[in-house]
Amino acid sequence: MTDLTCISPIDGSVVATRPTLSQADAEDAARAGRAAQAEWAARPMAERIALVRRAVAIIGEQTDRMTRELALQMGRPVRYGGEFGGFEERASYMCDIAEEALAPLVVEDGPGILRKIEREPLGLVLIIAPWNYPYMTAINAVAPALVAGNSVMLKHSEQTLLVGEHLAEAFHAAGVPEAVFQNVFLDHEATGALISGREVDFVNFTGSVGGGQAMERAAAGTFIGVATELGGKDPAYIRADADLDAAVDGVMDGAMFNSGQCCCGIERIYVHESLYDAFVEKAVALVRGSKLGDPREAETTMGPMAHVRFARGVRAQIDAAVAAGAVAHIDTMEADDGGAYLTPQILTGVTHEMEVMREESFGPVVGIMPVSDDDEAVRLMNDSRFGLTASIWTTDAEAAEAIGRRLQTGTVFMNRCDYLDPALCWSGCKDTGRGAGLSPLAYQALTRPKSYHLKKKV
Repeated sequence: MTDLTCISPIDGSVVATRPTLSQADAEDAARAGRAAQAEWAARPMAERIALVRRAVAIIGEQTDRMTRELALQMGRPVRYGGEFGGFEERASYMCDIAEEALAPLVVEDGPGILRKIEREPLGLVLIIAPWNYPYMTAINAVAPALVAGNSVMLKHSEQTLLVGEHLAEAFHAAGVPEAVFQNVFLDHEATGALISGREVDFVNFTGSVGGGQAMERAAAGTFIGVATELGGKDPAYIRADADLDAAVDGVMDGAMFNSGQCCCGIERIYVHESLYDAFVEKAVALVRGSKLGDPREAETTMGPMAHVRFARGVRAQIDAAVAAGAVAHIDTMEADDGGAYLTPQILTGVTHEMEVMREESFGPVVGIMPVSDDDEAVRLMNDSRFGLTASIWTTDAEAAEAIGRRLQTGTVFMNRCDYLDPALCWSGCKDTGRGAGLSPLAYQALTRPKSYHLKKKV
């Protein structure tokens, strides 16, 4: 048993420390969750939906707490008001579509026979959530899992320990039984043992590629399903016919918001050569106007990265790129302390031989390259081991669809980026992992089919 400690990126102070469960206690928690699941699943779906909606409403009554604690734990500026908008949108949509998404598929219903396929909850779902959007990423799986009749164990990131506690408080206050929704503090060993020991029935993991590989290794041979969303190196392509100002505003927001700590944030930009110089000029001017500083101050537009070690990795990518010939356009900002507070950076003169254009940065840096046509853009956009989202900026919807079909990605955006639409399946390919979050497909991922062939007359 070890302690988990959240260190604030604001000033290095300790926000919270929590002891992890022993292996025996973790197994007891899993068994309690499984034991409570059948009764939970037996409740009418409308009742489960109502309780989830009530929990969301309780969080909505506490947005000041959400905003304040996010700033302390991972550096999100208070001016953005937390995550309740997206949190509510996703949970509400999944509640809205549940009855239709989980309705039986009736093949035949005649006087002498009934053939149908029903959806049955998997049992106990282990949700491992990340720190970068800690409320929204958690609710992506928590809401549909509970609505579908599963019980849930939520293991949140060490960087956002308070978020799991906040969610558990709200769901319990709404009336969800404590054993049906448990917030647990686990170390890596206990987590792996729960999976390899088949103490859980499904794993939903959002995090690093290495973490996803660890989940799959733990589940090997158990036949437990593992859904993984492992980040990306998401590209944007600015075609010659794009609205330049809209593209600069949208793409740079997608690259820099949340200090670039977004799994679907823009990390590579390819601009048609006819717009390249103007795009770079406008993008640099926009980023130079950022206010790096204490996230608790209203004028701050960019807070620190969530941890010093994350900023260290981004700095190393920038330094290596500049040493290899890239040009850095943003001068070091006054608040840059060489630690968690990192100056946002735009790089030109980059190539795909540079790590900053190949490996996930997960920070406020983006490389921009000119391209001559769609073919070159597609080749470069696909030249990545990740595949989460891709953004195309153009006035030609047919061209965007045609390009999109050639891209190795989970989501194609036209004239927007860095957004998760709850009506669409959130998925990826290659090292981004595999899974089906949100949309009706999430309910299929969190349930199993059961077929009925009922011969009424012999």
